[in-house]
Amino acid sequence: MRLMETFLKEPQIPESFLKKSNEALTQEGWRLKKELGPRLYIPGHHYQRDEVIQFADDRGDSLRLAQLSAKKTDAEYIVFCGVHFMAETADMLTGEHQKVILPDRRAGCAMADMANIYQLERAWHHIQKTFGDTVIPMTYINSTAEIKAFCGRHGGATLTSSNADRMMKWAFAQKERILFLPDQHLGRNTGVKLGLGLDEMVVWNPVQDVFEGEANERTKVILWKGFCTVHEKFTAKNVSSCRKADPDIRILVHPECDYEVVRQADYVGSTKYIIETINQAPKGSHWAIGTEMNLVNRLKQEHPDLQIRLLNPVMCSCLTMNRIDLPHLVWSLTQIAEGKPANIIRVPEKIAKDAVLALDRMLEQSK
Repeated sequence: MRLMETFLKEPQIPESFLKKSNEALTQEGWRLKKELGPRLYIPGHHYQRDEVIQFADDRGDSLRLAQLSAKKTDAEYIVFCGVHFMAETADMLTGEHQKVILPDRRAGCAMADMANIYQLERAWHHIQKTFGDTVIPMTYINSTAEIKAFCGRHGGATLTSSNADRMMKWAFAQKERILFLPDQHLGRNTGVKLGLGLDEMVVWNPVQDVFEGEANERTKVILWKGFCTVHEKFTAKNVSSCRKADPDIRILVHPECDYEVVRQADYVGSTKYIIETINQAPKGSHWAIGTEMNLVNRLKQEHPDLQIRLLNPVMCSCLTMNRIDLPHLVWSLTQIAEGKPANIIRVPEKIAKDAVLALDRMLEQSK
């Protein structure tokens, strides 16, 4: 209710912006960006559509963009072209004099929304009752500030798809078991990579407040029942179809895909890994990529010497990520230029303090 009230109080984009042509919006966007100069910094996530990413000062994943935002101390306004949890992280890492703006507050993340603090507190009670003080909570960076803060308060940390195995090793050095939030697929794939058996991992269903499977003394990882709505749509059948259609195909997927897809892929890694793999690919090589459509299409355009296809040919782009469109971006810049910035993302100080603790524990392991 509080989020809805906040949203309703925010200025809404005028209909006139939605009716403007892309050409007019693009011209206005560049004019405003030039006018605002160094006061403005626009980080753009790799999954953003081309019409938006053209304005990005830097492209990257969520953590890197938040860290880059923190370094842009001259920038008074950070217009984050991504989703809500990314803007939260940027707000927590940037200075008090900086304002982080999400062009459209509806740009959330379905995976992050699959774990809220009320569900987690109930789950923690059940898990502690079952396993005692043997569990450390770890959360993927794709989670809300409140979930990160919970992990920070309870000795846990955040992790990314690039360092998940390193951070799980760190977590096992702290406690006997891990509660892995909110993406069950990344947790399962990382656990298997570290040598755990599937029977050593159990799923927690936060809607029904039950374990799915047998939670016993062999359990090492408790997987939160969450997933990426994009990556879960890639299937083992897609893999076999691609191989049947093209024997030379190389399958490259993100670890948010399910276990069977990852098991059958040739290459598995983070968004950064996917980009670097394609950048270094031999000329003329054939690739089927299992990640967000906007990025795959961009890689295809940037590498005409490669044969690149989407692993699932009937995929849609990430709907929430695509809420950041050209009209909302240009409207946000207009609001700033007029001295009326809208959709400012602020994480409460207490939550931010605990969440940064979880982030710092991860960053400490990266030194």
